[in-house]
Amino acid sequence: MILAATTALVTNPVTIFLIVLAIILFAPVILNRLKIPHIIGMIVAGVVVGPFGLNILASDSSFAIFGQVGLLYLMFLAGLEIDMYHLRRNLSRGVLFGLLTFFIPMVMGVLASVYVLHVSWLTSFLLAAMYASHTLIAYPVAARFGITKSPAVLISVVGTIIAVVGALLVLAGAVNIHDTGEFQSGGMLWLFAKLALYCLAVLYVYPRLTRRFFKLYSEKVTQYVYVLMMVFLSAWISGAIGLEPVLGAFFAGLVLNRYIPSDSPLMNSIEFVGNALFIPYFLIGVGMMINVGVITRGDTLFIAAIMLAVALASKWIAAWIAQKAYRMDACDRRMMFGLTTAHTAVALAVVTIGYNMILPDGSRMMDESILNGTVLVILVTCAIAPIVTSQAAAQIKIRQLQETDAHPRAHRRASRTLVAVANPLTAGALVEMAMFMRGRRTGPDAHRLYALHVRNDNSPAAKAMGENALRLATAAAAGADTPLATIERFDINTVTGIVNTAQEREISGILLGMHRKSTIIDSFLGAKIEQLLKATNCMVTISRCYIPVNTVTRIVVFVPRKAEYETGFGRWVLAMGNLAKQVGCRIIFCADTAQQGILRRLISETGLGIRHEYITVDDNEDMVLLTNQVLDDDLFVIVGARPNSVSYTSSMVEIPQFLQRYFTSNNICIIYPEQFGAEAPQFSFTDPLGADITTTPSPLWQAVRSRLHRINLLKKRITHRNRRE
Repeated sequence: MILAATTALVTNPVTIFLIVLAIILFAPVILNRLKIPHIIGMIVAGVVVGPFGLNILASDSSFAIFGQVGLLYLMFLAGLEIDMYHLRRNLSRGVLFGLLTFFIPMVMGVLASVYVLHVSWLTSFLLAAMYASHTLIAYPVAARFGITKSPAVLISVVGTIIAVVGALLVLAGAVNIHDTGEFQSGGMLWLFAKLALYCLAVLYVYPRLTRRFFKLYSEKVTQYVYVLMMVFLSAWISGAIGLEPVLGAFFAGLVLNRYIPSDSPLMNSIEFVGNALFIPYFLIGVGMMINVGVITRGDTLFIAAIMLAVALASKWIAAWIAQKAYRMDACDRRMMFGLTTAHTAVALAVVTIGYNMILPDGSRMMDESILNGTVLVILVTCAIAPIVTSQAAAQIKIRQLQETDAHPRAHRRASRTLVAVANPLTAGALVEMAMFMRGRRTGPDAHRLYALHVRNDNSPAAKAMGENALRLATAAAAGADTPLATIERFDINTVTGIVNTAQEREISGILLGMHRKSTIIDSFLGAKIEQLLKATNCMVTISRCYIPVNTVTRIVVFVPRKAEYETGFGRWVLAMGNLAKQVGCRIIFCADTAQQGILRRLISETGLGIRHEYITVDDNEDMVLLTNQVLDDDLFVIVGARPNSVSYTSSMVEIPQFLQRYFTSNNICIIYPEQFGAEAPQFSFTDPLGADITTTPSPLWQAVRSRLHRINLLKKRITHRNRRE
């Protein structure tokens, strides 16, 4: 590429960084007023200040480094923000679209190069690889509209992987033919073998290492640095085996996707740093490589027109065929075309390699006209892609909102969750779980979060503990950019403070932690929680997690009989579905056959998009079969019931003792669904209806019950073994 003849006007590092920050700040502000995607502003600003514009800044090593980092960061975010459930559902369609968006440009590119541009067959295949490849430069537009989980975007992302891998394989084959004079199948097979080994190694090592690291180190800065290191390690290995580092960064995002929930503070930090610095640096660097002056030189306009027509037409035809094959809307076709039409990094790599290849007669495989034509293709496609993507994204977003409004109103009621924080050590974890369980709604139906600390002591130590717990709760919510209202209350006791606050704020759900005492005289739930269950009818969730919630592998939910008749059935199902969606794990419901059909329909109606499996249990006593199935990294959720409720049975009296006996070291979450009606009165110990759910039965009844329980357990295990055989 033709370099600038004069030295840049600005060489001071501080001034260079100031100019870059000014572009990042003012380009979106100005272009938003003109209804132009800010990505174009970054690229145009790079053209203006670059070597081929006003020559204010030089395209030096700093832009090369930050630009490469920004490109890898962009691909990493693309993999990280993908909903793996929807990706699996759209995988086959994405593969087909990837083959279309690869082979159609290849065929059209080879024919146009041979019969119109009159270049050799080897040069034609190399040039066609440039048409087939593309860069997700418009992906931030889709992310800004919040449609990254739509089928059109997911299909485009999968298609990008197929197209880029195919283009790089063609490039490797062309280089091999140029160096050896013939095509060597052994070299290509070895490249495929290295790719397969690389994928298997990352899939095996990264999840285990990440889960262990996140368990040991919960500090967000440490986790952020670890994630970046793993991303660039994957990118480096990908480049070392002969593929593009962008594939390694994208693959790392897919693998780490499971451990970085979209509402977590870590995800917020990753998006903030990338969108504020690295990705804009990459876009400005792309603009600095574009030389607008080459348009009028030689036959560049004719060559560029042919190349541009092939590049745009081939991608549009692929998107049109995919739209018709999948019966999608026109806005989906424009989205797929917009995301796959931009050519930057891989195109430059292909053309640069071809430009540097010297043929036996001393000429270059790709002359300066093709090189300049490629620059013009990059300029035009990078300008078209964000505009088309922005228009399509707006229509897809409107369609999603209309589909959301079509969901049953009962599942979209405004919700307010009160997180009771008493211990600073668990305050942050409880707030994170509350954020994961809430829906990501905005507007009048938005889910509101409150953090409450109740004290009945005015001592400096009690005040300091309360302030520290609320501060850590606020920090956890602020890290995920989630509003959280903090409440510090002085009341006669904790239960009274929580109940009064719930009534004043119209709370629909209460989340609190389970005490971790292990002495025999302590009840499993704790006296305060037992009193709270009697004093309120809203949904109460009691959590005890020994590991970070984002490292949970499965959520196992035990659903008692007749639980579907409770008023709060839909609310707790939605909360657990949101938790599984955020964590990215599968949820297993242990329920009877009738309940399974209701759960499937409810999950489908709410559009959760999660992996849900079922284990058939016919009786509450079947909970004993789960003792060997719930693993240490699972979250065991038990749906309880208050006395006198529809789903309450006498066997629930022993649930706390059962959990204390068999699940002392497991992650547990107990949910008591909400009930409408007047608040349950505080029964005295003389009221037969006010029996404590953890009251210890008489010694004689305990002995009889224990013997019956052992016999029943033995029968269940024998039946379960026979079924497996």
